[in-house]
Amino acid sequence: MNPWQPTLVGPTVILRPIVPADLDALHAAASDPLIWEQHSERHRHERAVFERFFKGALECGGGLVIAEREQGRIIGSSRYYDWDQAGSSVVIGYTFLERAHWGGRTNAEVKSLMLAHAFEHVTTAWFHVSPGNLRSQRALERIGARLDRREQVPVGGVPSDRLIYRIDRAG
Repeated sequence: MNPWQPTLVGPTVILRPIVPADLDALHAAASDPLIWEQHSERHRHERAVFERFFKGALECGGGLVIAEREQGRIIGSSRYYDWDQAGSSVVIGYTFLERAHWGGRTNAEVKSLMLAHAFEHVTTAWFHVSPGNLRSQRALERIGARLDRREQVPVGGVPSDRLIYRIDRAG
């Protein structure tokens, strides 16, 4: 059984498995170029580029949409990927949120929900961050992630420089 497409409910958001019918609403949330300005794929706001991102979320077996709990409106996405059952780890990433949800508690709530679920199945959660993505680095540090190393990680089949952060299950 794949444990990586749960429905997770928090005080202000719901994370649920991504489905093909989410494409238009998720692209609307992702269409602001400023969301992607520090990412390695800066044109992800463009429909064709976003469709590749969306296809990857569907195919990875761990893609989730992030919706406002009250209205149900999709405001972003995240995913679990590269589950290593033997090594008891999973990667959490490809997270984005509409800018209206930056700097508040939404990202911390999303990551808290995802980490609590992950730690029911693994002991380590990894995060791969582009060295130029300072916002994501700061956000990970605020939730307690620590920089483990820098390495080349395949992104869309292309080796890409990434900072590797980790959080380990307590106890």
